[in-house]
Amino acid sequence: MTAPSHDLNLRRCRARICIKTAASMPWRVRTPGGFLGVVANGTGENLRKGEMVPLHRYAIPTTNRRAVTWSRIQSADFHAQLKDGASLVLDAVEKIHPAVGMAAEGLERFLGTSVQANAYASWTDREGFGLHWDDHDVVVVQVHGSKRWRLYGATREAPTFRDVESPESPEGDPVADIVLAPGDVLYLPRGWWHAVTADQGTESLHLTFGMVPHTGADLMLWVVDQLRSSLALRKDIPRFASLVGQSDFIEAVRREVLDMMADPRLVERWAESIDTTDLGHAIPSLPYVDGLPARPEVTVKLTAPRGRLTANAAHSTVTFSAAGTAWDFAESAAPALGTLLIGQPVTLGILADSAGLEVKDVAELVWVLIEGQAAAVVGTGL
Repeated sequence: MTAPSHDLNLRRCRARICIKTAASMPWRVRTPGGFLGVVANGTGENLRKGEMVPLHRYAIPTTNRRAVTWSRIQSADFHAQLKDGASLVLDAVEKIHPAVGMAAEGLERFLGTSVQANAYASWTDREGFGLHWDDHDVVVVQVHGSKRWRLYGATREAPTFRDVESPESPEGDPVADIVLAPGDVLYLPRGWWHAVTADQGTESLHLTFGMVPHTGADLMLWVVDQLRSSLALRKDIPRFASLVGQSDFIEAVRREVLDMMADPRLVERWAESIDTTDLGHAIPSLPYVDGLPARPEVTVKLTAPRGRLTANAAHSTVTFSAAGTAWDFAESAAPALGTLLIGQPVTLGILADSAGLEVKDVAELVWVLIEGQAAAVVGTGL
């Protein structure tokens, strides 16, 4: 099923090549991969559990001769905070650690939602965050040492980031009290209260893969977005009209919404739309800025994990939709595009062999995707 033509978020274009047959806070330290933060343990310094330790307590501003200022970590002060019970947090670690990045992309591709991986390190048995809940599902992977998780369940069903009320704190004993060892994995549903401590006599390092939830409210926002082409929804709200005029306006809007909501494939259409318009994780393809060389050892990778490939048998073409654009290619390109969709780095040579094409043709195909920010070069072979 191709993306509906009225999907306002998807840009369509025809590929410019014809494939021949075989004949993407001030209290944090910015790092290349995201944010490095130190979280207080709630003892001393007038900080509550879960609050970020002010930057000035472990770093100083440094300015170079070109007047560029950054924060330089003072190792002694930094170590003192961690020794005193603070936790070290590195957000978006998937941006700088290839193996973690592959795991996050795998989850994203399988679950159809954005995934961010954070790293948490602790050196004492003091809680860094206290008893709390998250507004998204989490997969926890214990990497080093051990960590104790006390789970209390949810006190409000399906709580969200934007909600009309906050969940009440749980009472009584936890429903589960477990210790994760290296290699253990824990799934934590959103809304579940939990308290975490490294109280097993060793330092601890664990990863969390946070998965953005999609709710009925998100579906309704998408429906409204699709209906922007409707005259009934483009008209001004008749706030100064008579009650009859206002009622007619509401009835016209209601008919438009109900007609769209009556589609039994609405969730499928929504899923395809958010997958193919997700911008993914675009990165530069240096040193190439004006096309790819026809060299089989050049390694490339899809940067939009949720792209889709659709066959158009009547026209002998395939449509590849990713990162907000839909491209039409000759059907002979399908094997190469399918290989890219697996998500693993792959050479132009392997792509060419998979489709029975020449390397120069595959290089042109991939460059089209690179210009559309759906793919990138990850190895030059130089």
